[in-house]
Amino acid sequence: MYKRIRDLRIDRDLTQQQIAQLLNISQATYSRYENGNLDVPSSVLIKLANFYNVSVDYILGQTNITKRSYDK
Repeated sequence: MYKRIRDLRIDRDLTQQQIAQLLNISQATYSRYENGNLDVPSSVLIKLANFYNVSVDYILGQTNITKRSYDK
């Protein structure tokens, strides 16, 4: 999971600070999420999935399909 959220961010040329601002958390907290030092709360997973337009399952590594099933 942690690699996926890092890769999504990097693929879009975003900084940890930019994502932290989106989530209303500190950059240090977001860094801990990416490094696996802190569990990502479900509310944050949902925000990230919505922001990146991917499923929570994709972020969690349960599927390699990025498209959300309800997107058409």
